[in-house]
Formats: sequence, C-alpha cells, structure tokens
Amino acid sequence: MNLTITDQALQWFKDELNPQQPTGVRFYVRYGGSGGLKSGFSLGIMLDEPHEPAVEVSQDEVYFFIESKDIWYFDDYDMHVVYNDTLEEPDFEYNA
Repeated sequence: MNLTITDQALQWFKDELNPQQPTGVRFYVRYGGSGGLKSGFSLGIMLDEPHEPAVEVSQDEVYFFIESKDIWYFDDYDMHVVYNDTLEEPDFEYNA
C-alpha cells in the first residue's frame, strides 16, 4: 500500500491540526460513516504517536501513518489524500 498527500491537503493538515513530531497524523478505521472502502466503516483522522505503523510517510516535516491494526481496511488499495475545494477539507481517493 502507498500513501500520498497532495500539497494542498498537506497545507490543510498543517493549518488545521498543527502536528508536531513525534505526534503525527494518523488515519484510522472507525465504525460507521459513509463513503469508505468497506460497508459500515469509514476513515478517521487524529493526531497520535505511532506504535506499530504499517504505512508511513513524512512530507515537509509532517508525519502521516496508518497503524498495522487498521491496514486490513485498505486491502490492496493505495490511498491518495487530496484537497476538496468545495468542502474545504481533505478527501480520499483509493486506487487498486
């Protein structure tokens, strides 16, 4: 699995969450919501410190990661985090 973040999405995370290392931006699976890869689950975002990251990327001194316990949600998909101009927030694209 690959994780990529566009520059516009990166700026949103920096402005809204102000992550400071060793804390990073964690993408995690949560029960409920809509628009996800698996019915009944959706993707959440939180500031957290990594424990067992399965996927990680640092971009412009911001650390993004997905923990091993959440990797099942993505199967063989890559996740591309983009900025949605209409909603003024990040959006997630999945590619097999």
